Amino acid sequence: MRAVTQKSFGGPEVLEVVEAERPAPLGGEVLVRVHASGVNPVDAAVRSGVYPLLGEPPFGVGWDISGVVEQAGPGARFKVGDEVFGMPFFPRAATGYAEYVAVPSRQVARKPASLDHVRAAALPLAALTAWQGLVDAAGLAEGQRVLIHRAAGGVGHLAVQIAKARGARVVALASAPKHDFVRSLGADEVLDYREEGFLGRVGEVDVVFDSSSQGTASLEVLPEGGVLVSIMEHWNTALATEVEAAGRRFAGVSVEPDYASLEAIARLVDEGRIRPHVAGTFPLEDAAKAHELIATGRTQGKIVLTVG
Repeated sequence: MRAVTQKSFGGPEVLEVVEAERPAPLGGEVLVRVHASGVNPVDAAVRSGVYPLLGEPPFGVGWDISGVVEQAGPGARFKVGDEVFGMPFFPRAATGYAEYVAVPSRQVARKPASLDHVRAAALPLAALTAWQGLVDAAGLAEGQRVLIHRAAGGVGHLAVQIAKARGARVVALASAPKHDFVRSLGADEVLDYREEGFLGRVGEVDVVFDSSSQGTASLEVLPEGGVLVSIMEHWNTALATEVEAAGRRFAGVSVEPDYASLEAIARLVDEGRIRPHVAGTFPLEDAAKAHELIATGRTQGKIVLTVG
Protein backbone atom coordinates (compact mmCIF):
# COMPACT_ATOMS: atom_id res chain seq x y z
CA MET A 1 0.00 0.00 0.00
CA ARG A 2 0.99 3.65 -0.34
CA ALA A 3 1.65 5.54 2.88
CA VAL A 4 3.20 8.87 3.80
CA THR A 5 6.13 8.72 6.18
CA GLN A 6 9.11 10.82 7.26
CA LYS A 7 12.64 9.87 8.20
CA SER A 8 13.55 13.11 9.97
CA PHE A 9 12.01 16.21 11.51
CA GLY A 10 11.76 19.21 9.21
CA GLY A 11 9.61 21.15 6.81
CA PRO A 12 6.86 19.72 4.61
CA GLU A 13 9.49 18.38 2.23
CA VAL A 14 10.38 15.56 4.67
CA LEU A 15 7.05 13.89 3.91
CA GLU A 16 7.40 11.14 1.32
CA VAL A 17 5.12 8.49 -0.15
CA VAL A 18 6.50 4.96 0.25
CA GLU A 19 5.32 1.43 -0.34
CA ALA A 20 4.49 -0.18 3.01
CA GLU A 21 3.10 -3.49 4.14
CA ARG A 22 -0.67 -3.53 4.51
CA PRO A 23 -1.59 -3.98 8.19
CA ALA A 24 -3.75 -6.88 9.39
CA PRO A 25 -6.53 -6.31 11.93
CA LEU A 26 -6.27 -7.99 15.31
CA GLY A 27 -9.21 -9.02 17.48
CA GLY A 28 -11.66 -6.14 17.88
CA GLU A 29 -10.04 -4.22 15.03
CA VAL A 30 -11.07 -3.38 11.49
CA LEU A 31 -8.92 -2.77 8.44
CA VAL A 32 -10.15 0.43 6.82
CA ARG A 33 -9.50 1.20 3.17
CA VAL A 34 -9.00 4.94 3.53
CA HIS A 35 -10.72 7.20 1.01
CA ALA A 36 -9.74 10.50 2.61
CA SER A 37 -7.59 11.74 5.48
CA GLY A 38 -7.96 15.07 7.26
CA VAL A 39 -4.94 17.34 7.79
CA ASN A 40 -4.64 19.14 11.13
CA PRO A 41 -2.20 21.69 12.58
CA VAL A 42 -1.03 19.05 15.07
CA ASP A 43 0.15 16.94 12.11
CA ALA A 44 2.49 19.74 11.05
CA ALA A 45 3.68 20.36 14.61
CA VAL A 46 4.57 16.68 15.02
CA ARG A 47 6.21 16.53 11.58
CA SER A 48 8.45 19.53 12.33
CA GLY A 49 9.48 18.35 15.80
CA VAL A 50 7.94 21.39 17.50
CA TYR A 51 5.60 18.93 19.22
CA PRO A 52 7.58 15.67 19.50
CA LEU A 53 4.53 13.60 20.30
CA LEU A 54 5.69 10.42 18.57
CA GLY A 55 9.35 10.48 19.56
CA GLU A 56 12.05 10.32 16.90
CA PRO A 57 11.29 9.52 13.24
CA PRO A 58 10.70 7.46 11.21
CA PHE A 59 6.95 7.59 11.59
CA GLY A 60 3.83 8.56 9.68
CA VAL A 61 1.57 11.41 10.75
CA GLY A 62 -2.17 11.81 10.30
CA TRP A 63 -5.14 10.70 12.40
CA ASP A 64 -8.39 11.69 10.68
CA ILE A 65 -9.71 9.00 8.35
CA SER A 66 -12.86 8.14 6.45
CA GLY A 67 -13.21 4.95 4.46
CA VAL A 68 -14.70 1.49 4.07
CA VAL A 69 -14.13 -1.59 6.22
CA GLU A 70 -12.07 -4.02 4.11
CA GLN A 71 -11.61 -6.69 6.77
CA ALA A 72 -12.98 -7.23 10.28
CA GLY A 73 -11.08 -8.97 13.03
CA PRO A 74 -12.80 -11.29 15.53
CA GLY A 75 -15.19 -9.39 17.78
CA ALA A 76 -15.08 -6.14 15.79
CA ARG A 77 -18.28 -4.10 15.86
CA PHE A 78 -18.36 -3.44 12.10
CA LYS A 79 -18.56 -5.70 9.07
CA VAL A 80 -16.93 -5.63 5.66
CA GLY A 81 -18.40 -2.85 3.52
CA ASP A 82 -19.39 -0.54 6.38
CA GLU A 83 -18.43 3.12 5.90
CA VAL A 84 -16.66 4.51 8.95
CA PHE A 85 -14.78 7.60 10.10
CA GLY A 86 -12.69 8.40 13.14
CA MET A 87 -9.47 9.53 14.80
CA PRO A 88 -7.78 6.29 15.87
CA PHE A 89 -4.95 5.97 18.38
CA PHE A 90 -4.39 9.66 19.10
CA PRO A 91 -2.03 10.69 20.70
CA ARG A 92 -0.10 7.63 19.50
CA ALA A 93 0.78 7.04 15.86
CA ALA A 94 -2.01 6.03 13.49
CA THR A 95 -0.25 6.74 10.15
CA GLY A 96 -3.52 8.07 8.82
CA TYR A 97 -2.03 9.30 5.55
CA ALA A 98 -2.19 5.83 4.01
CA GLU A 99 -4.34 3.60 1.83
CA TYR A 100 -5.10 1.21 4.70
CA VAL A 101 -5.23 1.62 8.48
CA ALA A 102 -5.98 -1.10 11.05
CA VAL A 103 -7.88 0.43 13.97
CA PRO A 104 -9.80 -0.62 17.09
CA SER A 105 -13.43 -0.75 16.03
CA ARG A 106 -14.49 1.29 19.06
CA GLN A 107 -12.32 4.19 17.91
CA VAL A 108 -14.36 4.74 14.75
CA ALA A 109 -18.04 5.31 14.07
CA ARG A 110 -20.39 4.90 11.13
CA LYS A 111 -19.83 7.71 8.64
CA PRO A 112 -22.61 10.32 8.44
CA ALA A 113 -24.84 9.22 5.57
CA SER A 114 -25.18 12.77 4.27
CA LEU A 115 -21.41 13.29 3.79
CA ASP A 116 -18.95 11.98 1.25
CA HIS A 117 -15.62 10.66 2.53
CA VAL A 118 -13.78 13.94 1.95
CA ARG A 119 -16.07 15.94 4.19
CA ALA A 120 -16.34 13.12 6.73
CA ALA A 121 -12.54 13.03 7.02
CA ALA A 122 -12.61 16.73 7.92
CA LEU A 123 -14.55 16.02 11.09
CA PRO A 124 -13.03 13.66 13.67
CA LEU A 125 -10.13 15.41 15.41
CA ALA A 126 -11.56 18.92 15.12
CA ALA A 127 -15.15 18.00 15.97
CA LEU A 128 -14.11 15.75 18.87
CA THR A 129 -11.92 18.54 20.26
CA ALA A 130 -14.85 20.95 20.17
CA TRP A 131 -17.30 18.38 21.54
CA GLN A 132 -15.08 17.20 24.38
CA GLY A 133 -14.38 20.81 25.33
CA LEU A 134 -17.85 22.32 25.07
CA VAL A 135 -20.10 19.36 25.90
CA ASP A 136 -18.07 17.02 28.09
CA ALA A 137 -15.79 19.46 29.93
CA ALA A 138 -17.86 22.66 30.08
CA GLY A 139 -21.33 21.11 30.05
CA LEU A 140 -22.51 23.90 27.73
CA ALA A 141 -26.27 24.27 28.11
CA GLU A 142 -29.14 25.98 26.34
CA GLY A 143 -29.25 29.72 26.92
CA GLN A 144 -25.62 30.06 27.96
CA ARG A 145 -23.27 32.49 26.25
CA VAL A 146 -19.95 31.20 24.88
CA LEU A 147 -16.91 32.97 23.43
CA ILE A 148 -15.09 31.02 20.72
CA HIS A 149 -11.57 32.02 19.69
CA ARG A 150 -10.39 31.40 16.10
CA ALA A 151 -13.96 30.67 15.07
CA ALA A 152 -13.19 30.27 11.35
CA GLY A 153 -10.52 27.60 11.84
CA GLY A 154 -10.74 23.82 11.70
CA VAL A 155 -11.79 23.38 15.32
CA GLY A 156 -13.44 26.76 15.70
CA HIS A 157 -15.91 26.52 12.84
CA LEU A 158 -17.19 23.22 14.25
CA ALA A 159 -17.23 24.59 17.81
CA VAL A 160 -19.56 27.38 16.65
CA GLN A 161 -22.00 24.87 15.21
CA ILE A 162 -21.85 22.48 18.16
CA ALA A 163 -22.51 25.37 20.53
CA LYS A 164 -25.51 26.46 18.48
CA ALA A 165 -26.80 22.89 18.40
CA ARG A 166 -26.66 22.98 22.21
CA GLY A 167 -28.82 26.10 22.23
CA ALA A 168 -26.06 28.49 23.29
CA ARG A 169 -25.54 32.08 22.17
CA VAL A 170 -22.20 32.32 20.35
CA VAL A 171 -19.76 35.22 20.35
CA ALA A 172 -17.15 34.39 17.72
CA LEU A 173 -13.69 35.86 17.16
CA ALA A 174 -12.30 35.93 13.61
CA SER A 175 -10.50 38.27 11.26
CA ALA A 176 -12.78 40.68 9.39
CA PRO A 177 -12.59 38.90 5.99
CA LYS A 178 -13.98 35.75 7.62
CA HIS A 179 -16.93 37.35 9.41
CA ASP A 180 -19.52 36.43 6.78
CA PHE A 181 -18.35 32.81 6.86
CA VAL A 182 -18.60 32.65 10.65
CA ARG A 183 -22.05 34.25 10.62
CA SER A 184 -23.16 31.63 8.08
CA LEU A 185 -22.31 28.99 10.69
CA GLY A 186 -24.79 30.53 13.11
CA ALA A 187 -22.65 32.84 15.25
CA ASP A 188 -24.79 35.48 16.97
CA GLU A 189 -22.03 38.05 17.35
CA VAL A 190 -18.70 38.27 15.49
CA LEU A 191 -15.75 40.41 16.56
CA ASP A 192 -12.37 41.06 14.94
CA TYR A 193 -9.65 39.81 17.30
CA ARG A 194 -7.13 42.06 15.56
CA GLU A 195 -8.85 45.23 16.74
CA GLU A 196 -7.46 46.83 19.87
CA GLY A 197 -9.56 46.19 22.97
CA PHE A 198 -11.78 43.59 21.30
CA LEU A 199 -12.28 41.62 24.53
CA GLY A 200 -13.72 44.71 26.17
CA ARG A 201 -16.64 44.51 23.75
CA VAL A 202 -17.47 40.88 24.45
CA GLY A 203 -19.30 41.29 27.76
CA GLU A 204 -19.68 38.43 30.21
CA VAL A 205 -19.86 34.85 28.95
CA ASP A 206 -20.45 31.55 30.71
CA VAL A 207 -17.78 29.65 28.76
CA VAL A 208 -14.64 30.59 26.85
CA PHE A 209 -13.44 28.08 24.26
CA ASP A 210 -9.80 29.04 23.76
CA SER A 211 -7.80 27.64 20.87
CA SER A 212 -5.30 30.50 20.70
CA SER A 213 -3.45 30.48 24.05
CA GLN A 214 -5.39 33.51 25.29
CA GLY A 215 -6.36 31.96 28.60
CA THR A 216 -5.15 34.71 30.93
CA ALA A 217 -6.58 37.51 28.79
CA SER A 218 -9.91 35.70 28.49
CA LEU A 219 -10.45 35.77 32.25
CA GLU A 220 -11.76 39.32 31.97
CA VAL A 221 -14.94 38.12 30.23
CA LEU A 222 -15.59 35.21 32.61
CA PRO A 223 -17.60 35.93 35.77
CA GLU A 224 -17.08 33.89 38.90
CA GLY A 225 -18.10 30.29 38.19
CA GLY A 226 -17.41 30.61 34.47
CA VAL A 227 -15.46 27.94 32.60
CA LEU A 228 -12.27 28.40 30.59
CA VAL A 229 -11.79 25.54 28.12
CA SER A 230 -8.25 25.46 26.76
CA ILE A 231 -7.12 23.14 23.97
CA MET A 232 -3.70 24.75 23.46
CA GLU A 233 -2.69 25.13 27.10
CA HIS A 234 -4.26 22.00 28.58
CA TRP A 235 -0.87 21.16 30.08
CA ASN A 236 -0.41 24.59 31.74
CA THR A 237 -0.66 24.03 35.49
CA ALA A 238 0.20 27.67 36.21
CA LEU A 239 -2.76 28.82 34.10
CA ALA A 240 -5.03 26.28 35.78
CA THR A 241 -3.98 27.59 39.20
CA GLU A 242 -4.54 31.20 38.11
CA VAL A 243 -8.02 30.41 36.78
CA GLU A 244 -9.07 28.46 39.87
CA ALA A 245 -7.70 31.18 42.18
CA ALA A 246 -9.87 33.71 40.33
CA GLY A 247 -12.99 31.65 41.11
CA ARG A 248 -13.38 30.26 37.62
CA ARG A 249 -13.11 26.65 36.46
CA PHE A 250 -10.30 25.49 34.19
CA ALA A 251 -10.89 22.67 31.73
CA GLY A 252 -7.81 21.61 29.81
CA VAL A 253 -8.76 19.36 26.91
CA SER A 254 -6.47 16.94 25.08
CA VAL A 255 -8.60 15.20 22.47
CA GLU A 256 -8.97 11.42 22.56
CA PRO A 257 -10.77 8.78 20.47
CA ASP A 258 -14.43 8.51 21.43
CA TYR A 259 -16.88 6.62 19.23
CA ALA A 260 -19.94 7.65 21.27
CA SER A 261 -19.22 11.34 20.69
CA LEU A 262 -18.54 10.65 17.01
CA GLU A 263 -21.96 9.03 16.78
CA ALA A 264 -23.57 12.09 18.39
CA ILE A 265 -21.71 14.37 15.99
CA ALA A 266 -22.78 12.22 13.02
CA ARG A 267 -26.43 12.53 14.08
CA LEU A 268 -26.16 16.32 14.14
CA VAL A 269 -24.52 16.26 10.71
CA ASP A 270 -27.32 14.15 9.24
CA GLU A 271 -29.88 16.47 10.87
CA GLY A 272 -28.26 19.39 9.03
CA ARG A 273 -27.02 21.09 12.19
CA ILE A 274 -23.28 20.65 11.57
CA ARG A 275 -21.51 20.97 8.24
CA PRO A 276 -17.74 20.70 7.94
CA HIS A 277 -16.14 23.22 5.61
CA VAL A 278 -13.38 21.87 3.37
CA ALA A 279 -11.14 24.68 2.14
CA GLY A 280 -9.11 22.47 -0.19
CA THR A 281 -8.11 18.94 -1.12
CA PHE A 282 -4.82 17.39 -2.21
CA PRO A 283 -3.96 13.91 -3.44
CA LEU A 284 -1.94 11.74 -1.05
CA GLU A 285 1.22 12.42 -3.06
CA ASP A 286 0.87 16.14 -2.33
CA ALA A 287 0.77 15.85 1.46
CA ALA A 288 3.69 18.29 1.63
CA LYS A 289 1.65 20.93 -0.23
CA ALA A 290 -1.21 20.42 2.22
CA HIS A 291 1.22 21.01 5.09
CA GLU A 292 2.50 24.18 3.44
CA LEU A 293 -1.04 25.52 3.38
CA ILE A 294 -1.67 24.53 7.00
CA ALA A 295 1.53 26.35 8.00
CA THR A 296 0.06 29.70 6.92
CA GLY A 297 -2.32 29.58 9.89
CA ARG A 298 -5.01 31.22 7.79
CA THR A 299 -6.93 28.16 6.62
CA GLN A 300 -10.71 28.54 6.75
CA GLY A 301 -12.15 25.21 7.83
CA LYS A 302 -10.18 22.06 6.95
CA ILE A 303 -7.71 20.64 4.42
CA VAL A 304 -8.19 17.01 3.31
CA LEU A 305 -6.05 14.46 1.46
CA THR A 306 -7.83 12.26 -1.08
CA VAL A 307 -6.48 8.72 -0.93
CA GLY A 308 -8.55 6.46 -3.17
